[in-house]
Amino acid sequence: GCQRGAARLVWGGGCRLGSAPAPAPLPVSLPATLRRGFAATLVRNSYDVRRVEITPLEQRKVTFDTHALVRDLEAHGFGKEQAETIVSALMTLSNVSLDTVYKDMVTQAQQEITLQQIMAHLDSIRKDMVILEKSEFANLRAENEKMKIELDQVKQQLMNETGKIRADSKLDINLERSRVTDMFTDQERKLMEATTEFHKKVSLKQSSYFVFSWVLLRPACKGTPNFC
Repeated sequence: GCQRGAARLVWGGGCRLGSAPAPAPLPVSLPATLRRGFAATLVRNSYDVRRVEITPLEQRKVTFDTHALVRDLEAHGFGKEQAETIVSALMTLSNVSLDTVYKDMVTQAQQEITLQQIMAHLDSIRKDMVILEKSEFANLRAENEKMKIELDQVKQQLMNETGKIRADSKLDINLERSRVTDMFTDQERKLMEATTEFHKKVSLKQSSYFVFSWVLLRPACKGTPNFC
C-alpha cells in the first residue's frame, strides 16, 4: 500500500509517492532537444477514416508497479525525489512507446467502423453502377429505336423507289412492245401489198404474154387450122 500522507496516483495497480503532478504525455511532435534518442514515426493518412482514440490516457496501465520501483530505488541509495524522477521518466518513455505502438494498431471497434465505411462505399459504388447500367441500357434502347425507325424509313424509301422504277420499266416495256407490234403490223401490211402487187404484175405479164403469143401465132394458124 501507499504511505500515509503521500499523494496516491494509481498506475497499473501501483502508487507513486510525492506531491509532484502526474507526468503529461509527450506531444506527437517533440522538440529537437526532447527527441534525442527517441524513434519518431510518421503519421499515416488513411482514406476517409474517422480518428478514434484507441485507449484514453487515463485508462492506460503501465506494466510495472511504480510505488514498488520507487521503494526499490530508495533502497539502493537514490533519494526520494531522484527515485520519483526516474520513475516519472520511465512512465513518460512507456507512454511514448505505447503511443507509437497504438498508432500502428487498430481495435475491433475501429475495424468494424472501417469495415462499415468500406461497405458503405461499396454500396454507393454498386448503386452508381446500377444507375449507370440502367442509364446506358436506356440510351442503347433509345438509340436502337432511333436506328430502327431510320431503317424503316430507308426501307420504305427503297420500296417506293423500287416500285417507281418497276412501274417506269413496265411502261417502257409496254410502249416498246406496242411500237414493235405496230412496226411488225406495218411491215406485214407492206409485205402483203407488195405480194399482191407482184401477183398482179405476174398475172398481167402472163395475160400480155398469152395475148402476144396469140397475136404472133394467129397468122400461122390461118394455114393450119388444126394447129391453132
